[in-house]
Amino acid sequence: MLSVLIPVYNYDVTALVNELHRQLIEALVDFEIIVMEDGSTLCLEKNREVGQLSNCVYICLESNIGRSAIRNKLADTARYDHLLFLDCDAEVDNEFFIQKYLSFCHEDCVVIGGTAYDEKENNPSYSLRLKYGREREARSAKDRSKSRYKVFTTFNFLISKSIFKRIRFDESIRGYGYEDTVFAHSLVELGYEVLHIENPLIHKGLDENTVFLKKTENGLNNLYALFLTGHYPFLIHESKLLYSFLCLRRWKLDRMGAWAYKCLAPALRRNLLSATPSLRAFDIYKLLFLCHCSRK
Repeated sequence: MLSVLIPVYNYDVTALVNELHRQLIEALVDFEIIVMEDGSTLCLEKNREVGQLSNCVYICLESNIGRSAIRNKLADTARYDHLLFLDCDAEVDNEFFIQKYLSFCHEDCVVIGGTAYDEKENNPSYSLRLKYGREREARSAKDRSKSRYKVFTTFNFLISKSIFKRIRFDESIRGYGYEDTVFAHSLVELGYEVLHIENPLIHKGLDENTVFLKKTENGLNNLYALFLTGHYPFLIHESKLLYSFLCLRRWKLDRMGAWAYKCLAPALRRNLLSATPSLRAFDIYKLLFLCHCSRK
């Protein structure tokens, strides 16, 4: 019936797995939960406990193989016809989380449940991640469905194994970010419908502002590198940021953007690392940073 697949990197996954296991047992269905450590060095002793639960498999990889490869490996290990991919830093706060997905496990499907954020979390150290998540990621199923694959995320989604085998994650994408965009594009290219439902998990593993900003920069470096390969021309239409950058380059303003980055980056960073960051400032920072990347 259902294989729940959880890639883990340096995170305590026991609470998530225990709740999923409880709901699956109560649902009286055939299932397995596969937890796979991707070169983790933290929480290993604690996480090994999940391997003692019935129908749970705990696998520890000694080296990190990357975001795409770990998901492909999990799918290859799975026994059942439907794969539920969940990020390890998620929390279930819905008694019917598993039941909602099980209703789709009788046919080929791609279903995205969504992402939510703890309303009580207001630590200023996470202000940028929280604001971005709450305003850009925590969207209703209706809003997500309007954008189709443009809001596809690997955080919380169900997919038939037969569909996954046709696409798989692109393991040539080694850097941080955009492997989900490429995967989603392949889904749409092959004519599969992506269904959005109201079944979110709470994103608990928040990055502090400095870490989130650095990850964003790494993602932008990866986006530009993918664009330069020429293998992903669709990124121009699926990334508003890349499209805006190419407009600047077409107008020969990318050099000015790189210069503006050097001048404005300190002030923009002060805003983004503050307790009240501006997402408009964040968008400007990302565009100027992309100009900066192109001039390296």
